[in-house]
Amino acid sequence: MGLGYPCVLIAALIPQLWFFVAAAATTYAADWYLHQRGSYLINRLSKVRAGLPIRFLLRQMMLLLLLARLDLAEEPLFYAAAACFLVFYGLQAPHGALSTLIRLRRVMPVVTRNVDLHTIRIPDAPPRVLLHRAGEKMLHLDIPAFVGTLIAARTGVDLIGYLGAGLTVTLAVVYILLLVPYLRGSRQVPPPATVLKAVDGWLREYRPTTVLYFSGSNESAYQGNMWLDAMARTEGRPLIIMRERALTAQLAETSVPVICVPAATHLMNLDLSTVRVCLYPANVGKNIHILRVPTMKHVFIGHGDSDKLASVNPYSKVYDEVWTAGRAGRDRYALADVGIRDEDIVEVGRPQLEPIKGWSGSAEHPVPTVLYAPTWEGWDDDPGNTSLLSAGENIVRRLLAAEDPVRIIYKPHPFTGIRSAKAKAADARIRAMLQAAAAERAAEPRWAREAAAACAEQSAARTELERVEARLAELAAPGRSKGDDAQESRVSLVDEAREKETAALRAQWNDAYWRSFGWWEHRTVTGAQPKLYDCFNESDAMVSDISSVVSDFIASGKPYAVTDSAALGAEEFKRQNTAVRAAVILSNGAEELDALLAAVSDPAADTLIEARRELKTYLLGPDEPTSMERFNAAVADLAARAEARNANIDQRLKEQRLAVLDPEAGAPEPEAVTDADGVPDVEAVTEPTSTR
Repeated sequence: MGLGYPCVLIAALIPQLWFFVAAAATTYAADWYLHQRGSYLINRLSKVRAGLPIRFLLRQMMLLLLLARLDLAEEPLFYAAAACFLVFYGLQAPHGALSTLIRLRRVMPVVTRNVDLHTIRIPDAPPRVLLHRAGEKMLHLDIPAFVGTLIAARTGVDLIGYLGAGLTVTLAVVYILLLVPYLRGSRQVPPPATVLKAVDGWLREYRPTTVLYFSGSNESAYQGNMWLDAMARTEGRPLIIMRERALTAQLAETSVPVICVPAATHLMNLDLSTVRVCLYPANVGKNIHILRVPTMKHVFIGHGDSDKLASVNPYSKVYDEVWTAGRAGRDRYALADVGIRDEDIVEVGRPQLEPIKGWSGSAEHPVPTVLYAPTWEGWDDDPGNTSLLSAGENIVRRLLAAEDPVRIIYKPHPFTGIRSAKAKAADARIRAMLQAAAAERAAEPRWAREAAAACAEQSAARTELERVEARLAELAAPGRSKGDDAQESRVSLVDEAREKETAALRAQWNDAYWRSFGWWEHRTVTGAQPKLYDCFNESDAMVSDISSVVSDFIASGKPYAVTDSAALGAEEFKRQNTAVRAAVILSNGAEELDALLAAVSDPAADTLIEARRELKTYLLGPDEPTSMERFNAAVADLAARAEARNANIDQRLKEQRLAVLDPEAGAPEPEAVTDADGVPDVEAVTEPTSTR
């Protein structure tokens, strides 16, 4: 991109036709690549007035300059090309207006899932090919004119240039005409008032009792996704309320009704009168839009339980209760002294941890598997945020150099590298180290024999993966692979059979995934699948940082190590961080990894097993009653308190209305006034005071 456009200009000035062709092709390819990647450079160029339309116009002007330098400025070809580009750019305005207007008229005030909106008519969305990146597609229609003009300039056959110009203008006009029908009223969604009325009607019929309220950036989708299974098993009638359209698309599959309401005014006017408990997995500014509702109780449930400062945010004072996994969360708030009262903290366990399998006491495979799951760099430069920068490569290097073979599963945090270029580079180096180590191990005779023996099974597993993925894609297609938000809201209804099949297929996918490669092969795991807890179950030990990942892994009972990235010292590190009290503490040099590996390979060397059991109870609560049972009990208790509060308020309001209607009712008896001798003074009797 940086060299292409200057080269186009130089080639036009020289003039050198083939140099111009090569440079122009490079700029086309660079623009396409950047848009495919969604590069940040696209926005930066637009902000400095070098957006895509300007770049296309510049390239076309350079073509006209080339023609002039080739002494074709007085030829009909020059005028035909100039006229074509002028008309083509004139057509950009109606095309842009039409595509924008169609999109705006397809936007509903809400996006829903599993909400029956049959009372309103929502037409199908225009074909994706027409509106997806429409401006970019329209601009690329200049290619026939551009190529035809170059060929005509080279061969001297002007007809080719005329045909190219005519094709460009014709395609642009056809594109515009294809959009026009979608402006008709029958192709538009109902007005906002009609849609909101339908949603309110559904709410009055469904009568939700418990809400999960979630707002955040696209990268924070995991914070809401971790609570979907728990919400599906919550007693009563659960509902998920979201605020960002883009985030809704990141929400995982769920049978719970979902309503995304971007506008605060629309949210405030929704009929949520039956909701008694509202759960918040994140502290964000938009929480205030529903915190203002007094008829429901508000609870901070978080998106993980760790010793990070974010787990004891003073913002939590706005909630009626704060729910923690175990006693550790309660003590954490008491130690932080941020204003959260002890009686407002409820220990409910972690319902999400049920899929985590307990440790058998020994490695599952002949080669133990160690999971390295560092957290991200955070929003500041605190060295204790992540081990990636100071210890990550040392950890991986020492695991690879262990006396007995070890398999490494590397699962970085999804936020890794979004703020720190150094963290992004460290992540890339670790991936490269594992890739090189995997290739080196594959070449060793022992592992080559293992690979040959497992070849048939792995091939069958890969075939199974392809089958499962194809079927999952088919099941996900209705309402999600095509159409816009409005169409998704219409068709994405609960299908119990599809939900059951999808759950079974996901379990099959996970099993096939781990069988598709050897139990000795190093692996970097990114993306939504396999999930973190699946990696827990596949591993025999873990190395991580101070984050909720450590607290969750403790549920497995397996050995684990935590990096003291800030170099506080083992004792101080344990004093400040509850979750590491049963961990092997690693310095940035990771010399202590031998103790972790010894605990995995030899149960007699596992000196921290009892400490892990005690810590599990302290952090996550008892095994009985189950976490889901405690969670539902807490919801029911808080709902009852909200109901009692609402009943008291209704009673007080009723009494006030009665007092206004009948000011004499319930008025106090007039006080008798006596003289100095105690004889009643009839004339001085006080009049009753009005309650008005």
